[in-house]
This record gives sequence, C-alpha cells and structure tokens, in this order.
Amino acid sequence: MTERPFPVENSTASFWRSNNLHHIDSYRSPEFPSDADIVIIGAGYTGASLAHHILAKTNQGSQRPSIAILEAREAVSGATGRNGGHLKPDAFIKAANALDSHGKEAAEEVAAFETRHLKAIADLVREEGVDCDFVLTRALDICLYDQGNEEMKEKLDRLREAGVDVDDVFYSSEATAESLSGFKGAKGCFSNTAGHIWPYKLVTHLLANAVVRGVNLQTSTPVRDVSTTPDANGKYTITTDRGSITANKVLFASNGYTTAILPDLKDKLVPVRGICSRIVCPPTSRPPLLTNSYILRFNPVEYDYLIPRTDGSIIVGGARRDYYRQLDSWFNVSDDSKLTEGAEHYFDGYMQRHFDGWEDSGAFTERVWTGIMGYTADGYPYIGEVPGRMGQFVCAGFNGHGMVQVFLTAKAVAEMVVNGKGIEEVDLPRLYRLTEERLGKKKRHGQLVAFDAFQEAEAKL
Repeated sequence: MTERPFPVENSTASFWRSNNLHHIDSYRSPEFPSDADIVIIGAGYTGASLAHHILAKTNQGSQRPSIAILEAREAVSGATGRNGGHLKPDAFIKAANALDSHGKEAAEEVAAFETRHLKAIADLVREEGVDCDFVLTRALDICLYDQGNEEMKEKLDRLREAGVDVDDVFYSSEATAESLSGFKGAKGCFSNTAGHIWPYKLVTHLLANAVVRGVNLQTSTPVRDVSTTPDANGKYTITTDRGSITANKVLFASNGYTTAILPDLKDKLVPVRGICSRIVCPPTSRPPLLTNSYILRFNPVEYDYLIPRTDGSIIVGGARRDYYRQLDSWFNVSDDSKLTEGAEHYFDGYMQRHFDGWEDSGAFTERVWTGIMGYTADGYPYIGEVPGRMGQFVCAGFNGHGMVQVFLTAKAVAEMVVNGKGIEEVDLPRLYRLTEERLGKKKRHGQLVAFDAFQEAEAKL
C-alpha cells in the first residue's frame, strides 16, 4: 500500500514516449525561480491545460502573472503519457447515475461537459496546427454479458424518458451487435461520437507554447511539501529537491500523486495502477479494418478499451481479468516501474480471440506498460479551491477518464485563479465541485465498494 504516492524512477516505457521525444520533455528554463505568482505542480495534460487557459485569460507584458510549472519526472510522464489516447465521452452511464442521485440538471451537466470536449480539442488542434493524430470517430460500447446489457439499456431509456439529451447514442441489440462491431459474443452495442489522439504530442505542444510565452518549466524537480498557511506576505512555500519557491497561488495538477503533497485528500483521492499495450500485425497481414474505437465490458468490473490507430497498430488497455482480484496490485499503488503482476501476457492473442477475421492475422503484443490514475471516493473529479487553503486549487482525480474532462475543467479553474470567480460561477458540473461538505462525507471509496461486491458475487458462485 502507498503511504505517500510520489512518482518513482525507471517507469515503464509507453508507446507514446518510446521515440521522437519532444525537446520540452526534459526541459528546464534557464533560471530556477525563487518566487512566482502561480505555481502549477504537474506537467501533464492538466498542468499544460491550466497554463494554456491562464495565458489566454491574462494580458501580455507586465500585467501577465509569472507562472512556474514543476514536474517530478519528464514532461508528460504520468498518466497522460501512458493512457490510450481515447477521447470517449461517457454519453449516458454516469449521467443516469447522476439523474438518480442529483436530478436532471446534474445529469445533463455531466453528459454535456464531456461531449463538449470533442469540439474543444478539435478546435484547439485545428487553430494551433497541432500534429497529434487527432481522429474523430464513433466509439462502440459493447456489453458481453446479458445483465449488463439490460442495465445499460435501462439507463439509456431512463434518461430519454427524463428528457436528457442522448440523441447521439445508438443501440444495437444482440441480433445485430456482433455483425456491427466485429466483436465475438456481443450482447449489445451502444455507440456515440468519440475521438482519439496522440496525447503526448498534444500536451508537449501546449507546454512548448507556454514556455515561449514566458512560463518557467522545471522538469525532474519533485515537489516534497507545500505549506498549509501563507507567510506574512501572503505567499505559500513549495519545497522541491532543488530548492524552495514562494507563490501567491498553488495549483495541484498531479492527479494520482496528489496526496503525497496534499494529505487533506488522503483516502479520498487514491492512486490506481492501470495497464496498457500496443498490438501490431506483420507487414504482410491484412485483417479486417477497424474504423471505430471500443469499450468492451465483460462484467461489472472487468472492461477493456481499444483504439485502432492510423498506423495500423491497436492500443488496448484494461486487463482487469488477470489482476483485479489482487487488490494490493492496483489499488493505492503509485509504482509504474513494474508491469501489473499477473497481467503481463493478457494482451497476447487478444485480437485473434475477440475479433472476427483476425484469427490468422499474426497480431502480436509489441509493448506493454503501466500508468497511475487518480480515483476519487465518489467517482467525480475534485476541482476547486482546497477547503481551508485559500489560494490553493486542486484539479485532479479523473478516475481514468480524464481525456474528456481535463481541458475544460482546467479552463474553469483558470477563471477562478485569474478572475477570482467562485466555484459556482464557472462552467463546471456541480458534481465536480470540491467542497468541505463533499470531503467530509464518511463514505467508503467507490473502488472498494465495487471490489467488495465483486468478491461477494464470486463467493456465491
């Protein structure tokens, strides 16, 4: 179990970071700052997005705040450089849960916020000419067990009855699901607009632009402590392995590693280790072309995601079947230097097992890596000013789903930081808001609740 989840050295090498590293990867601005108006901790998708939006909302020249970004390892070496690059909005499952617990408006906010990320990222890529393999497609959410298919269809129907916009979601029953998806044994198939991207390239582009515009970036600079109260000048002290920095405002963009330096969220925001792979085919192989991305649900807790890339390779993540029962191998684990025990060979023969026409493809696992995600107790991100720490903001806990939550979430936090807006005044789903009441709820972590239910179900078999 992790006591203080600091990033470790010698992390496994993901495909995204395996070649042609950007010059910003190990960049250090010439001067190590002793003071800044704003310090951002973390140089991944969240940290880069925060810098991007703060710069967009502030004037050029002397009125622009000084910004420093501190990163423990290389830039984009955390979850952003290790995920599948899947821009897949949850079009109805979380919204249905929100409908039950908080009503229609909350449900609409959750669904619409993720969906709007597709246009926001597409606009960003187009306007800035980002070379990051952005593809707009459809995601096929395939259920492989009857109960799950029925429950998902019921959630979709309930949202429609409540008047929540789910017009982009299409459902195919068992009669057509397999032929539509090409996935063997599909019980039902739900589809909605989605995308995929080379996340490392997107984020390094944002970081490089930020540095050009005056942001001080310091990689390989682990933060060890952040003072809980300001000094006589109203500044916080950020202690790193290379010295201390004072700042008016501190932004935690460290996702699964956050509680190492923000213990206020201990047991509420937990590091969770995931596993991902890249599958390739021999040059002479000609398997059926896959044009959609996928979510593959085998039971309530075992699911994979799959993204076919334009280079012909396949990114597959998940593999819970082979490690989920060993809680200590993934929950409250911050070590991404090792492959998840028991799942090293899960992806071998994956395409042959599951997809029609791939049996003789010769597809093989080219690379497997791990990454650390941040999971919150209630399944929604923690966004906003840290209760009891005026001027310190957290933007973390994306529950393995940050690609369609981070960019606009960072925009909302930038509004709070730059313009002094309150959490209720910015464009942010109410269920994301970090409040003292939300943190104070004595609730067993959602991942542990799911694990308990899984064990109980297995015991009955």
